Amino acid sequence: MRLGFFTMPLHPAQRAPAETLAEDREAIILADRLGFHDAFVGEHLTEPSENVSNSFIFLATLIHHTRNIKLATGTSNLSHSHPALIAAHAAMFDHLSNGRFIFGVSPGALPSDAEALGLLDEDRNRLFAEAIDVILEIWARDVPYDIDLPGNRFKVSTARTRNAEIGRGAMYKPLQKPRPEIVGTVVAPGSKGVIAMGERDFHPLSANFLLSQYLPSHWQNYAEGKRRAGQVADPADWRIARTLFVADDERTARRYALEDAASPYRYYWALLLKKMLISKRHIIFKTRPEQDDRELTTDYMVNRLVICGTPDSVAEQILELREQTGDFGEIVYAGMDWVDPALARRSMELMAEKVMPQVNRAIGRGAAAA
Repeated sequence: MRLGFFTMPLHPAQRAPAETLAEDREAIILADRLGFHDAFVGEHLTEPSENVSNSFIFLATLIHHTRNIKLATGTSNLSHSHPALIAAHAAMFDHLSNGRFIFGVSPGALPSDAEALGLLDEDRNRLFAEAIDVILEIWARDVPYDIDLPGNRFKVSTARTRNAEIGRGAMYKPLQKPRPEIVGTVVAPGSKGVIAMGERDFHPLSANFLLSQYLPSHWQNYAEGKRRAGQVADPADWRIARTLFVADDERTARRYALEDAASPYRYYWALLLKKMLISKRHIIFKTRPEQDDRELTTDYMVNRLVICGTPDSVAEQILELREQTGDFGEIVYAGMDWVDPALARRSMELMAEKVMPQVNRAIGRGAAAA
């Protein structure tokens, strides 16, 4: 099982952006040093607590400060820009990073972002679907492109202005062939979008927002999409993000992750609950649809959605998660605000150096027994 990293990010809005951006960079540089496989970074325009407004720009600052980790948009919000722009930027990033790029995509969820861009009344899921189709066509076709897909609002051509003698009219293609890995973040229980991912060979990343009881539905739908495409789903392609904290002793783990009023984990889940309640998407936190909203407290959230403890305890909890979900390829560590930088760094170190070797030894023993 691989180890990945995901950050929205989510910081107290009163912290200076220069400070939080530096902290988020430091986390990914540390993840690279510790051997994390990839790092996904979100982007949002209109919420100061979520401080990365363009994931490509942020990740570009890390290319020459990291060596092996794959840098992933987590996600690039495809409803926000013309697909020709995103296709060009993603392809250039693939070259700049020498192929250490994963293209994470989504429609863009924040309604305030959509309003700022004049898209509030648009069907952003349809915009997303149209945009990804055009991006893939740009990467697959040669000049002058002449992309005019049925029912798609985006038309792309350089036929009228092309000049073959000087190379005008051509766009970047990615370094990776035939294209970079494409990953979609999945939040909703039973998401039907995962079927389409399977059909198109996009890979799912199940968000840390979701109760673990709903995760098997993501794999079932992804496998169904693969079957429709005449293929067999590979568990290695499935990523599951979880909120994790590892400490050298159980008391520190519980205090920092679950109990302390200043806990970044309590801050994260209290704020995320408030955001989801406002957008009426809080059903993802419920054990059953009819559950009373009043039961959704900060204690409820951290007790169900945070995996914490010593390395032995966290390894055991990840293996229990795998028993519940079935096999998957990557556990993705969700980044938090660094209230205590020493504890935050130590957690990542223990996760990479103690937890994952123990998890993979146990998986290996299980495979040998089978």
